[in-house]
Amino acid sequence: AGAPALLPAGREGRRGGGGGGPADFVALLPPEVSSRIFSDLDVESLCHAAVTCKGWHRVIESNDGLWRHHCLSVRAVCQREIDCDRGNGYSWKITLLRNYWKSKVKQEWLSGKYSNIPSQSSLPEKSMYPMDVDTWGEILEAELER
Repeated sequence: AGAPALLPAGREGRRGGGGGGPADFVALLPPEVSSRIFSDLDVESLCHAAVTCKGWHRVIESNDGLWRHHCLSVRAVCQREIDCDRGNGYSWKITLLRNYWKSKVKQEWLSGKYSNIPSQSSLPEKSMYPMDVDTWGEILEAELER
């Protein structure tokens, strides 16, 4: 039995996972198609996919657009931080990784999630993510306006 007819020429022998596992779609598809598939992943899934295997890592790490998309959504909450990192020459990926969790925590604070917390011990551990003085200033201003 020969290779399946749907595999592109020259790619028949590449299989992911070893031991006759399922075909690695990244090795089988054109890079733009693989990138389009990865673009549908959320940030955490994209990071997990990037460490799945060398082929996936290569495609994900080399595609700045995958990281840019997520970075721009984080920018809605962390505009000053994102713009500063980009201005300092950080890649989209590094900028995203530097600001992703900060944006999650900052959004919770700004939305008032912690406005009626009776004591410090009632705060979830994630709520105290290290933030700069300007970020805490934004949070305090939002609290004063409530």
